[in-house]
Amino acid sequence: TSSSSSTSTLPSLPSFTSPFKSGVMRYMLYLSQEDLERFKQLLVREQPKAGSTQITWDQVRTARWGEVVHLLTESFPGHLAWDMANHIFAQMDKTQLCYLTQLELQELLPHLEPTGPPPRRALRTLEEEYSALAMGQRYREQVLDHYFHPVDGLAWPKNQADFFYQDILPHQRFLPCLFLPCRTHGRPPRTVVLRSVAGAGKTTLAHQVMLEWAGRTFYPHKAWCAFYVHCRHVVQDEEQSLCGLLSRQWPQAGALAAKALARPEQLLLILDGFEVLALPLAHRRKDLRADWSRKLPVPILLASLLSGKMLPQASLLVLLRFSSWRVLKPLLSCPSVLTLSGFTAPERTRYLRRYFGDGRAADKAVDFLRGSAIPSSMCQAPAVCWLVCLCLKEPMERGADLFLAFPNAAALFARHLSNALVAAVGGLPGTLLQECLQGACSLAAEGMWAARWVFGEKELERAQLGPEAVDALLRAHVLQSVVRGEARYTFVLLSFQEFFAALWYVLCFPGRFPEFQKLDRAQVRRLLAQPSRRRNDLAHMALFLFGLFNETCARAVGRSFRCEVSLGNKEVLCRTALWQDRLPTKHHGLPLLFYCLHETREEAFLAQVLQPCKQATLMIAKHRDLQVCAFCLRCCQHLREMQLILTLTIHKAIVTSNPDSLLDSSLPHRPEGTNWRLCWWEELCMALALQDLEALSLTNSVIELDAMQALSAALKSPRCQLHTLRVTTTMFPLLCPPHSFASVRAEEDLDHLCVCLPLTGGPEVKELPQGMESPFFPLKTVWLEGCSVTPGSMLEFAKDLSSNLKLKTLMVRRIYLKDEGACSLSKVQWERLALECCDYTLLSYRSLILPLSSNHRLTHLSLAGNALRHEGAKDLWSALQKAKCPLQRLVLERCQLTSDCCQAVASLLCRHPSLRHLDLRKNDIRLRGAELLYQTF
Repeated sequence: TSSSSSTSTLPSLPSFTSPFKSGVMRYMLYLSQEDLERFKQLLVREQPKAGSTQITWDQVRTARWGEVVHLLTESFPGHLAWDMANHIFAQMDKTQLCYLTQLELQELLPHLEPTGPPPRRALRTLEEEYSALAMGQRYREQVLDHYFHPVDGLAWPKNQADFFYQDILPHQRFLPCLFLPCRTHGRPPRTVVLRSVAGAGKTTLAHQVMLEWAGRTFYPHKAWCAFYVHCRHVVQDEEQSLCGLLSRQWPQAGALAAKALARPEQLLLILDGFEVLALPLAHRRKDLRADWSRKLPVPILLASLLSGKMLPQASLLVLLRFSSWRVLKPLLSCPSVLTLSGFTAPERTRYLRRYFGDGRAADKAVDFLRGSAIPSSMCQAPAVCWLVCLCLKEPMERGADLFLAFPNAAALFARHLSNALVAAVGGLPGTLLQECLQGACSLAAEGMWAARWVFGEKELERAQLGPEAVDALLRAHVLQSVVRGEARYTFVLLSFQEFFAALWYVLCFPGRFPEFQKLDRAQVRRLLAQPSRRRNDLAHMALFLFGLFNETCARAVGRSFRCEVSLGNKEVLCRTALWQDRLPTKHHGLPLLFYCLHETREEAFLAQVLQPCKQATLMIAKHRDLQVCAFCLRCCQHLREMQLILTLTIHKAIVTSNPDSLLDSSLPHRPEGTNWRLCWWEELCMALALQDLEALSLTNSVIELDAMQALSAALKSPRCQLHTLRVTTTMFPLLCPPHSFASVRAEEDLDHLCVCLPLTGGPEVKELPQGMESPFFPLKTVWLEGCSVTPGSMLEFAKDLSSNLKLKTLMVRRIYLKDEGACSLSKVQWERLALECCDYTLLSYRSLILPLSSNHRLTHLSLAGNALRHEGAKDLWSALQKAKCPLQRLVLERCQLTSDCCQAVASLLCRHPSLRHLDLRKNDIRLRGAELLYQTF
């Protein structure tokens, strides 16, 4: 941002800032590196005011934007930090940034702590003390040496040149912002929790933090002494003191650790690997302890640290899998929670192009990953992305069709792990491969069901894994040692454990009875569990298991692992996984069952499992959701009602001239560079058109023009049996008027149209659905909600409606109607009329109500949510008393009626014996009005 453009509108924040959406002063991102340096120079020149401290150039010389914000809020407490930032932006002529600073200060001011005395600074840091200077420098050198090579040599093959684990851009973006001050108090957090899926790079980021700390570039203004602790080093310890815990991993820094614990405000603890703990952490407050020098059971020691009972002044960076977050969340007090996504889609593409080069091979690999939604999502873990590239390389060189070679994620993992195992056993006896395979599967399955990720001698013995087999699995990089010299192991990737666990229920091993491990119904239910707003830790195991039941994949697995395959558990899956006839909530997204069935790629199997499916609520928010939906919905032969929530943008639709061809599975694979998102959306639309679907509801969706055209084309199909179409609280773009639906169905049997747009921020509907006067358009219900409708459009719309003799119901909600529109709508001979929350004036009521007296068909009338009051009520009673309609239901909820109206209501009841239902909820009729109505009844 330059001074010449400081008054222009600022661009939107980059997407990578989303994990820090609760942080303050994020607009500092708008500063270029040159402007940031200028900001720091001006900051150093500022003289401290009352309640603040002087900032030196050494503190900000290497500081990045997040670290500058941290330093500002520490040195200038409360509103002083925002006052100082605003003052410096004004000197830099950054008008727009001044405005953002003032805006944020107004929002935070009620919550900021009052400015007190200047923050107290320690007289001397640990490393400034003579006795600690040498040991502190030695410790930094040890950290630099230990973490200089970020890839664990035990885990990966020797060809590490094709795997650039350390080149992960999000790490560079996260590091300066980890301790960014948070809303609403504007203070730096004591505890930062970084969550991610397994393998996304949490531990690599922790190593990077230690490297930067040792190089004095991580929050350089903080006098931190940093220690990294991985729980795998203490998993077998019964009791430990905190000093012993730090010394156990860093024995040369024992004396420094003791000094650092005595000054907790200068201590930074990075805690990792909670998933390997064999014992759960203590959650009872009475179990927690404050004495850091006392030996305690490891779970109590860690829980005391996390809760702040022990060393409340220390700073913590806690690295967790999502499964561990659910366990630890009750212990933490006001943590700053961030999510590390691993490889994003652009970064996956970048990685593939770096691996394969910029030629045709890279194009094929990128197109394969875009067209394979489940493997692509697993590639959030950089190591899995490397594995996929390694698997694709050989088939690509011999010109094989990648989609046929790898129909699902299980096929990819089978190729890699079978090659690795066969290479590891080499010329050793053939029984060793069987021992390795059977032992790895048994060990993995036991661990998955028990949520265990570290295995000792007892687990190896139960899995019948001898020393020779363990050595082979280590050579194959399937297992790795937790700590050198100790007989404790973990799978190199969690995905390896999930795959071998699934393989346990597919392979037949000689001498075992029965030949294959049988699944029971309870286990299948656990695999497919869909907990609300939570992750199923067995989800990937379920995906692999269903993928292994693909017949093509099963044959390939048998050849690769040199073992017989049984599909005996497939029938158990089919019987247990039958669709339950209930609507999942929208928070679930897609049912896990849909993803699993998609991995089988067998339509006959899908049709059998989904046969009872009659209702579904599906939320499409991601790339993979669309592919899975497109495949599964065409197998739901008995689907009758569906609510679809589409938040995925679909561009550049080209409606095919032969829609049925989209469902022809015999067609060759689409060419490279295919717009997969568009293709899957077209397939989904045609699947809907070919169902016996009676009711479709698009809710809370963003419908672009291209997506609308594809859906409209599908609904024009003569095979479409849709009777009810609802489009509620949906954002249409300006180029996509809602009459698109009506125009394509003008000669079909659609009998219910619902068009709903947001009242604020949405486009004005200048043209409502046309063709409704057609005798071939048997529309019975029209529902308009939240539309900004022009008066002329409403008049034309009313004329069309009055010409349709089959039209019976009109529902209008949250639409401002002027006199002409209200009068026109009320003249139609409705059976059911609802005009709710329309904010009529008294004149509008007269325009609406008087024509009702000539209605001879009206049975249901709702005016809920309108300020009818006493004057409007009098007009309503007068009109209804003159009307000869067979009124049965009258809804006047929230109409601001009082007890004075009840006499007229009583008279109305006497004149209309057909009236069976009267709704007067949320009106101020009080006891007197209620008694009067009661007497009438």
